[in-house]
Amino acid sequence: MKALILVGGFGTRLRPLTLTMPKPLVEFANKPMILHQIEALAEAGVTDIVLAVNYRPEVMVSILQKYEAQYGVKITFSVETEPLGTAGPLALARDILGKDDSPFFVLNSDVICDFPFQELKRFHQAHGNEGTIVVTKVEEPSKYGVIVNKADGSMIDRFVEKPVEFVGNKINAGIYIFNPAILDRIELKPTSIEQETFPKMAADSQLHSFTLEGFWMDVGQPKDFLTGTCLYLTNVNKTNPGALANPNCGYVHGGNVLVDPTAKIGKDCRIGPNVVIGPGVTIGDGVRLQRCVLLEGSSVKDFAWVKNTIVGWHSTIGRWARLEGTSVLGDYVTVKDEVYINGGSILPHKSISSNITEPQIIM
Repeated sequence: MKALILVGGFGTRLRPLTLTMPKPLVEFANKPMILHQIEALAEAGVTDIVLAVNYRPEVMVSILQKYEAQYGVKITFSVETEPLGTAGPLALARDILGKDDSPFFVLNSDVICDFPFQELKRFHQAHGNEGTIVVTKVEEPSKYGVIVNKADGSMIDRFVEKPVEFVGNKINAGIYIFNPAILDRIELKPTSIEQETFPKMAADSQLHSFTLEGFWMDVGQPKDFLTGTCLYLTNVNKTNPGALANPNCGYVHGGNVLVDPTAKIGKDCRIGPNVVIGPGVTIGDGVRLQRCVLLEGSSVKDFAWVKNTIVGWHSTIGRWARLEGTSVLGDYVTVKDEVYINGGSILPHKSISSNITEPQIIM
């Protein structure tokens, strides 16, 4: 089988992290975001993976070559000379996606969930039509484009953008499976699959919805990255609790704590709920961590307090410092002792010695 991952451009929504690292390689739960997807695709029998990108960072090429060998897949870069939207990349990769009659998966690179590729494939082949959209249920559908099915089952009737009155609560989850026939609908030009291709497929009674069970999140910006981390860790706690720190361990407070074995944690810490601690991280004594991510090589000194924060690679948080309010530190940032940061987005290699009391970007 084949798959196309829509990677896109420079990951501006996840800055400052993506100033250093291409977005697909930013670690989510101590694993590059794209690796969650590659593992799930390989497990479902996918052998050809196309990455639709606006640029081809060399660091990605070398790392993905390693994944090719590890997972037995062939990964091809499909580089756009101009942004092609969400449908154009399918036309650009036509030679691979249309090389045989088998269906292919398409997914957005920012999506994290329990990828149901096997079940999705069976469902798609059972209905026999051209396409299937994975949908997820949301509490506030008025914020989104809602998918409305025909009365008698899974076939999609129409799409309603930000409905004023309730018409349903299922939205596009950014994961699809298509027959190669869809390629005849898409020209090699900037095109939106959601606004241009899908309505025509629905009008032709060729599009179905598959409801995703369990958690889902688009983690393409810091606030959602942290929310997605919470959802992911809660799911791990249900499905593979042994991967998390033992809840009876002295420092774990509230559970859902994922710790790389190479991290060092001091005395009298309270960590959790919903914390990810990456490789080589050093945590001093009496540190309080909750709802945060500490990326590789970062350090938090004694008695610091960190909440709702992503700490970038090799950054240092000083003694008695306090960070909150969806703060994001790029790599090699230094926060001095006793500094307070509320919603700071701090670019790489900065040293912060005075308080940041209102959300702002520090350049």
